[in-house]
Amino acid sequence: MLKIMRRAVLGLALLLSLPLAALAQSTAAPVKIAMIEGLSGPFGNTGEAVFRNLVWAVERVNARGGVNLALARYDSKGQIEEALSALKSAIDDGARFIMQGNSSAIAAALIDAINKHNAREPAKRVLFLNYSAVDPILTNEKCSFWHFRFDAHADMRMTALMDVLKADQTLKNVYILGQDYSFGHAVAREAKRQLGVSRPDVRVVGEELHPMGRVKDFLPYAAKIKASGAQAVITGNFGNDLTLLVKAAKDVGFDGKFYTFYGNALGAPAAIGDAGVGKVVAVADWLPNVQNPQSEAFYQSFRARFPNPADDYVHMRMQLMMEALAQAINKAGTTEARAVASQLETASVTLGAQTGAMRAADHQFQQPLVVGVMDKLGTPGVKFDVEGSGYGFRVIKTVAAAVAEQASSCNMQRP
Repeated sequence: MLKIMRRAVLGLALLLSLPLAALAQSTAAPVKIAMIEGLSGPFGNTGEAVFRNLVWAVERVNARGGVNLALARYDSKGQIEEALSALKSAIDDGARFIMQGNSSAIAAALIDAINKHNAREPAKRVLFLNYSAVDPILTNEKCSFWHFRFDAHADMRMTALMDVLKADQTLKNVYILGQDYSFGHAVAREAKRQLGVSRPDVRVVGEELHPMGRVKDFLPYAAKIKASGAQAVITGNFGNDLTLLVKAAKDVGFDGKFYTFYGNALGAPAAIGDAGVGKVVAVADWLPNVQNPQSEAFYQSFRARFPNPADDYVHMRMQLMMEALAQAINKAGTTEARAVASQLETASVTLGAQTGAMRAADHQFQQPLVVGVMDKLGTPGVKFDVEGSGYGFRVIKTVAAAVAEQASSCNMQRP
């Protein structure tokens, strides 16, 4: 009887010490992350670029110790229904952290689905970390406690671009062209609004939205742009929709500027060549030619990991996103979604001299933005080119996080 009592006391002591043991075990056990992205179809190259970035971030976090991340990929084929099916599969596979970004329409559908899932199955709740879906509505009217955006939204990016555009006093006519879905509509709407405020003297001589990922020949669009007398194009196009557009513009002899959200990679610089020098402008959270030693070391480390020039597309925000997640899990001492979300709301991270912090009110990451203009490799300010093209982006404007920040209409519903 005495032996039984001693065993019981020992068992109780072990039970009381379990939280510390469990914490040690939980940080060592793999934390399943699901990337849901278009990995096939017209934007497969953008999905693969994301995957490389996330793989590199996971490798870095795991090498440090403390959190052991395991990344799995699910192909949405760029379709909402496929993404929702992938979400279900990822949750069934044990993933509790979902990452997506290359479509705002898909992001909106995932937010709705995750809201419903988390209400229905609190024991299997998941968090959604968004690295690129920049429709402003996602952290405004559609904001969710379970969704965190790590990219600057379209209105923030447009404001940074407009700071450069409005200084060009020779500019009188612009053409707005974009993809016909939520993000493309948001870019067009905000471009017109901000032009009206900052440069009411500039005329919009054409506005057009085209089917996303389905246009193979942009020559008719480029011909209309040239015929309109536009001196510049404002576009949120990305992937092949941007590359084919700038190729067509070059072919028809359009010599105006491109104010872009994503003109700094994925084939666009090589496609336009010398014609883009001084004329292709891109806004980003970071560019390789940001002038400081930490930034250069960060970029060169990525290039050492992925030496193929075709793989040269690194996103600082995706690296900060993974750092923020690891930080939140460590602070929470668990992978339970509600606890991690509470820590992620106040995350502040630094990497390569780039610092960003999450705003708890709407879960919109706040970080500096930069605007660059395309130039030849080796010219002042262009130490690094893009994808071995011989062209890089010289930073012409840096926008501090406090300046890039914008008000939100989010009315967060907290569990």
